[in-house]
Amino acid sequence: MANDFFADNADLQFYVNHWLDWSSLVELTEYLGKAPDAYPNTKEALLAYRDVLSLIGEFAAERIAPTTAAIDREGMGFANGEAVVPPTQAKLQKALNSLELHGMCLPRELGGQNLPFTVFLMGAEMLARADVSVMSHFGFHGGIAMAMLIYSIREGTTEFDPTTARITKTRFQKEIDEIRRGKAWGSMDITEPDAGSDMARLRTTARLGEDGVWRLSGQKIFITSGHGKYHFVIARTEPEAAASDDPAAGLAGLSFFLVPAFDEDGKRIVSLDRLEEKLGHHGAATAALTFEDAPGQLVGKRGEGFQYMLTLMNNARLTVGFESIGLMESALRMAKAYAAERRSMGKTIDRHELIAEMIDELETDIVGLRALAMHGTVSEELSQKIQILKTSGFASADPRVAAYTEALERHKAEARRVTPLLKYLAAEKAVEAARRGIQIHGGVGFTREFGAEKLLRDAMVFPIYEGTSQIQSLMAMKDTLGAIIKDPKGFVTRLAQAHWRSRSAKSELERRAARLEASCLEAQRHLVQRTVADKARSLQGTPLTKWPKAFSKNWNPKRDFSFALLHAERLTRLLTDSAIADLLVKQALRYPERRQWAERWLERAEPRSRFLVDEMQSTGNRLLAELEAAAVNPANTRAG
Repeated sequence: MANDFFADNADLQFYVNHWLDWSSLVELTEYLGKAPDAYPNTKEALLAYRDVLSLIGEFAAERIAPTTAAIDREGMGFANGEAVVPPTQAKLQKALNSLELHGMCLPRELGGQNLPFTVFLMGAEMLARADVSVMSHFGFHGGIAMAMLIYSIREGTTEFDPTTARITKTRFQKEIDEIRRGKAWGSMDITEPDAGSDMARLRTTARLGEDGVWRLSGQKIFITSGHGKYHFVIARTEPEAAASDDPAAGLAGLSFFLVPAFDEDGKRIVSLDRLEEKLGHHGAATAALTFEDAPGQLVGKRGEGFQYMLTLMNNARLTVGFESIGLMESALRMAKAYAAERRSMGKTIDRHELIAEMIDELETDIVGLRALAMHGTVSEELSQKIQILKTSGFASADPRVAAYTEALERHKAEARRVTPLLKYLAAEKAVEAARRGIQIHGGVGFTREFGAEKLLRDAMVFPIYEGTSQIQSLMAMKDTLGAIIKDPKGFVTRLAQAHWRSRSAKSELERRAARLEASCLEAQRHLVQRTVADKARSLQGTPLTKWPKAFSKNWNPKRDFSFALLHAERLTRLLTDSAIADLLVKQALRYPERRQWAERWLERAEPRSRFLVDEMQSTGNRLLAELEAAAVNPANTRAG
């Protein structure tokens, strides 16, 4: 067994040593170098980052990985209304506390190490490779503490020293310090019994009392690490909005709160109803909670709950991407080790073509997804830190602020584009990798002897939590087609440029990547043309004078995008294939040793793209007709 999950991963080290924009990450993380304890340059910062990654890599390999079977077997207990942490998990959590890793990303003045979020996620991947339950719970320490700080900065309740750029005051400082020291952790409480993906149906309420205190009532379910002290809760403060005909009205009535589960004396005021008995993730608590007039603090302004929730959710989705890659890395290495020793028909099974094909594809998937994950997280981190830089105001006269501000919208757009693609494909591929790992192990894979079956049980939740795969696809489809409808001229230009590059680019790899992009854009054009045609048919009987407004403003995703909705997952796969190809080709052009990965990705993505486009162009009409008929006459079901 490896003793350092960082040292044995050449692909992960490539991003640390060569690829990422560390100069920008370090400069923004260090508040433009104004703080007296800032790293003097990027080189010294990277040395410290590598040390932390090695520390995590060693801990994951030596302390967590050997205990995964025990973690799975012991699970989490529940007695007298409280979670019971079993011995193995308790020892690991104590060890993690002693390493002071919960403050990785917190500023030094708050007791943290002031590391980039990107470094945190690299560590999360290695922890997930060891055990996803441990990694998941670990994320609800530092992740929630950082969310508290970001929210305070956003709402203007954090103050900076204009000379040193150090934080002098922040709203949730006591809570942040408690989490940093490992004395508490938090969770984000969104899902309810009748409202999962459809957040407009959330019914937990918050009422402002005459004493100025907000009190929350309702039930939340499927809350990861919900046995903790601090809960970010989304609740309805404007119930009348839910009755509106506007599809977004239900979201506009939501607000965001920080609710402690215990009072100052340690008495529970948010009841822990149960811990779910799950297929996998046995070492992570998944809780059902009831709030009965539980006092909470409003975060931001009332009605901004959905926007504040998105900050948490976007970071969580990036985290699931890295978590999925970590599990895939575990599945790959487990399968390769077994296949290299298991002999059949005169040779080890890794030399059999069918097994070699599975291993080859899994290796390629991991490298491609890691490229997307790194690009997404750097874009998200840069966008958040540029916004913090602007909000803080301590460096408004620094010329670097203007340069970063100019790049802000680009980073935000990239993060928004990449996040659902990563969450979708990494989650789906993790399940596939774990399933194939069992297949490579054969009969013993179906037993608990090697741990292959545990990886599949753990992976099955990835396409579900933090937004299902289908929700990620709908987001990607909505943004993609919405941008085309908003700027058709720009889309035509992009399509023409892709076709031109597919013929004129200097390198073969660039031409192949451009052809893949052009294929993806052609699929988008097909979806838009079909959507516009359906929209035009729906306007029959409407005066022509009202058509321009209908096409420019009055789009209802639930009504007007049915054909695109049907093909949203196919579009998402096309978008992801093209995005990863573009990233790997850019790497190959600068680092020749990366060429093999670009070639391997394109080799698989090109025929996959042709198949997906063909499906989008030739299927769907029958099913949509049946759904439309059922909507008109519910008795006319497909089964009938």
